[in-house]
Amino acid sequence: MRILITNDDGISAPGLAVLDKIAHDLAGPDGAVWTVAPAFEQSGVGHCISYARPFMIQEIGPTRFAVEGSPADCVLAGLHQVLDTPPDLILSGVNRGNNSAENALYSGTLGAAIEGALQGVLSIGLSQYFGPANRALPDPFEASAAHGKAVVERIIAATPLVQPGYQLFYNVNVPPVAAADVKGIKLVPQGLRPGTGFHTEAATSPTGRDYLWIKGGNQQVQTAPGTDAEVNLDGYVSVTPMRADLTAHDMLTQLPGITT
Repeated sequence: MRILITNDDGISAPGLAVLDKIAHDLAGPDGAVWTVAPAFEQSGVGHCISYARPFMIQEIGPTRFAVEGSPADCVLAGLHQVLDTPPDLILSGVNRGNNSAENALYSGTLGAAIEGALQGVLSIGLSQYFGPANRALPDPFEASAAHGKAVVERIIAATPLVQPGYQLFYNVNVPPVAAADVKGIKLVPQGLRPGTGFHTEAATSPTGRDYLWIKGGNQQVQTAPGTDAEVNLDGYVSVTPMRADLTAHDMLTQLPGITT
């Protein structure tokens, strides 16, 4: 198997090292793994691409490249500059923190998976939820390291080879527990944490300049039963199949006043 890996935490992030091990285990002795990842952290950039400016790419080792751009830029560079033929799989992560619920909309980890799907390659974003039960572990990524390969294998086996329209990509979130405490895998929809979201917080620098920090909400708030963050906080890996079709299909017949 030929695999391209990337992330949004940057090429030196510990989660990328975890993903590299998962990818090599999946690829096997006859496969190959390429890393094309941001030179610097790109968390929260979503599916941004550097459309209005060029970006640098540097080979820093065999099959390993750093890109001064977004995760989606990395996927484009990997597919169209680094690899001579498309890979069988694109993996993004392992993100430092969850991309469940509304976090999915901001995630650069998923931005890479979206771009991979738009380019016709099966793509999976993996994220490690953090919480009181795993944050202080010697390796807070141990659950992802222990269970990531099996989850990806199940997704590969279950995904249809032929898909009309927008291609599937997957959002995988590993629960905030030790590896031994993971209860299983659940296929669930994206949830919404009630009353939780990003906001701004004002600060003044020592020179008197005013700044705003973006602050996140409480990540231990559960979503509705049977959705991603709810099962994560109950100890399960969540797998959410997604497409880059933003249409609210349920409303196409519910807004008669718009049609003429």
